[in-house]
Amino acid sequence: MELAAPAFRRYLLLLAQEHLEFRLPEISSLLSLCGGKFSGEQEIRVNSPFWILNIPSEEMARGLMKRTVCAKSIFELWGHGRSEGELYASLKNYPVDKMLPYLQSDSTYKVHIHTFNKTLTQAQKIKKIDALEFLPFKGKVNLKNPEHIFWILEDYGMNPNNVPEEPFHLYFGRWIADGQRELIESYSVKKRHFIGNTSMDACLSFIMANHGRVKPNDVVYDPFVGTGGLLISSAHFGAYVCGTDIDYNTIHGLGKASRKNQKWRGPDENIRANLRQYGLEKYYLDALVADSSRPIWRKGMLFDAIITDPPYGIREATRRTGSQKEAVKSVERSTENHIFVSSNYHLSDIFFDLLKFAAEYLVMGGRLVYWLPIYRPEYTEEIIPRHPCLKLISNCEQMLSSHTSRRLITMEKVKEFKDQDENSYLLDGQYMPYRGHNSFREKYFSGVTKRIAKEEKDNQK
Repeated sequence: MELAAPAFRRYLLLLAQEHLEFRLPEISSLLSLCGGKFSGEQEIRVNSPFWILNIPSEEMARGLMKRTVCAKSIFELWGHGRSEGELYASLKNYPVDKMLPYLQSDSTYKVHIHTFNKTLTQAQKIKKIDALEFLPFKGKVNLKNPEHIFWILEDYGMNPNNVPEEPFHLYFGRWIADGQRELIESYSVKKRHFIGNTSMDACLSFIMANHGRVKPNDVVYDPFVGTGGLLISSAHFGAYVCGTDIDYNTIHGLGKASRKNQKWRGPDENIRANLRQYGLEKYYLDALVADSSRPIWRKGMLFDAIITDPPYGIREATRRTGSQKEAVKSVERSTENHIFVSSNYHLSDIFFDLLKFAAEYLVMGGRLVYWLPIYRPEYTEEIIPRHPCLKLISNCEQMLSSHTSRRLITMEKVKEFKDQDENSYLLDGQYMPYRGHNSFREKYFSGVTKRIAKEEKDNQK
């Protein structure tokens, strides 16, 4: 006997208009984390702030909103159309038995209007609300603390220089929950105790944790931990976090400060202090001084997610420990007589070591989320590093300049690691295209030099 498929309800998602490429992978990852998935009937206009989703339950919709930083709110969709007439017809066709629990005489409600790319007068808003009098509202209006909130949402397109008189799409629904947009401000790097030159923006940190499907009691690892910014977002979602970095001073919070008007870091500026600042210290395992090119971990699947931002060689050097032969040429000393030898660490090697490490140490179904710097004139899909144990889930671009960007790569472990997989990339003929990453720093600064020269030339005219 076949089990009946779950009855989907239609929900309207209102999204923030930033990091547009990151929104679909985030929502898709969170739906899968909640036990759902995108069906073939989803109405997704990628750049639009309004998406219609088919979700099995209100509980799953609420679970999605407890995590997302890309979405503002979600609504149970009662009706929609391309004109007011179509909207009203759609509402009249919505099953009354699904409406009635929220329209009882002993309940309170209010109607809110949201317009995208247009501002309405109060009189226009009241007129639109009054036009819904055909709905069987029996409760009392309460503008301050209603039990149920209903929204009229209108989409006037994406062009602020050409706003139409009438909206392109209209929606009406019952408010379910808001997203986690407030995390962007409450975890802002500006307010953080310990930061560095490359500390990750709070919004992107949470997006990365969501792409990685981080959940409570996971163990999350960052092999280029720096000041630990990426650990914070994972710890916020209940994961235990740890990391490594080759920079002794950063791990121990020593040396020059990154903040303006502060010369040296204070004695309590460190990764643990950051997690303590947000009440997350109990999730902090540790951060170790180690070289990501020389794994220190015992064999076996240890991590539920690896979330990291490798150095690109622009603000921070790409280094790894060298051999004793190199000691004569390069010996670096830091505080407390800590000594190590370092040599150049090519970007192509960084990413291959990272993928190899993820393939070996991620649990099955675990995710690797990392940033890949790109010189845009030379970009093709073929330069994205691959590994037979890892499946590419998403690839999102964030612009850095007119000619450079970085791509947030999300991969999932789909195959157990075998010894023969260790250097598989050398055998499949794909290694050479990735070597182009090694000159990213030169290409980045060549573009900067050209831009400065152009600006000086323009100023002389």
